Amino acid sequence: MHATSSLGRPVSVVVVSCSLRSTSRSHRLAQEAEAAIRVLGAETELVDLREWELPICDGGASYAHPSVELLSAKISGASAILLCSPVYNYDVNAAAKNLIEMTGSAWKDKPVGFLCTAGGRNSYMSPIGLANSLMFDFRSLIIPRFVYATDEDFNVDGSVMIVVRERIDRLVGATVDLARALAWLRDQDGTPNTAP
Repeated sequence: MHATSSLGRPVSVVVVSCSLRSTSRSHRLAQEAEAAIRVLGAETELVDLREWELPICDGGASYAHPSVELLSAKISGASAILLCSPVYNYDVNAAAKNLIEMTGSAWKDKPVGFLCTAGGRNSYMSPIGLANSLMFDFRSLIIPRFVYATDEDFNVDGSVMIVVRERIDRLVGATVDLARALAWLRDQDGTPNTAP
């Protein structure tokens, strides 16, 4: 069964892997999320920032970079976004924040969820600052459930432990449900939600 709106348009979730590390554990979470989305019948794409040449936001000429237009289109066209990031210095990594700075209004009115990895348990509130900025700047709808995993949540071979996969499944379920509900609401009047 495919996750669709009442008019039959498919629900799509873009999963963004923000780690630039070659052996990334947050990328593992992104892969698990992508697989879980497919199980629910929704469309999905995994955007791995390691594969993109994305400039650092300078507030000017960087916006004209070809990658910015392509990534903005992917985000804008999605029903929801799942952002997967490592935690550095009690915050999501700079690549995640730079992506949002570069693509800006593409996040408007989008449901957004977070999957984070960190070295210890004390950084579990790390997505809050970015979540707040997305809510205030772009009216993003933050999914009130997120996945936080440490080194202890991965098996020796690097695979994700079952308890974390279950949390990913719950986050993905909430994401697809919210995306489907919003699509249904917007189908009712035929216009996107642009209320101030």
